[in-house]
Amino acid sequence: MATNLAASRIAERKLRDRQARRAQIISAARRIAELEGWPNVTVRRLSDEISYSQPVLYAHFGSREGIIAAVAIEGFQELGLALEKARKRVKRGSTVESVASAYLEFAASSPALYEVMFLLSLSVRFDDPATPPELRFAFSQLMELFPGQRSKSEVLSELFWASLHGIAELTRTKRFPRSRQKQRVRALVELFKFPKR
Repeated sequence: MATNLAASRIAERKLRDRQARRAQIISAARRIAELEGWPNVTVRRLSDEISYSQPVLYAHFGSREGIIAAVAIEGFQELGLALEKARKRVKRGSTVESVASAYLEFAASSPALYEVMFLLSLSVRFDDPATPPELRFAFSQLMELFPGQRSKSEVLSELFWASLHGIAELTRTKRFPRSRQKQRVRALVELFKFPKR
């Protein structure tokens, strides 16, 4: 009995250590990307940054692409939580506008994270049985905006997402001036207003 308990504690500690190493690798990748860009996020650079051997990083993620995918998945969880918070905190006013503003704020405040989520080539699948739950969670926050639209809810959510992504990217690349961001959001919200059913 004592041997089983000791083995269980050792296994739990090993799992915690593994999860902590994984989180440290993801955090370092994000930090390097924010400061220097994604091309500088290499297994060698991460290994030097966090003082783990390259084989340790490969054991956790398999490849650089695995690390990048893990960062993106973490980003989708954060985006989903930001959108959920924006959707639930609305007392008066438009839920759609609150979510749109939260999405654009997320994109502007975390440019490297947003880039890995939407602009870099990822092995992560979208709209597929293998889609990670974090992506489904983020998208579900958009679908919650159009509950009375039945079969059109998914398509409306995709179009709303595409519009927000376009605004985020055109603003980031300075094609859209930030000075008209509130006007763009209000106009977008008007386009996505539907009568209550």
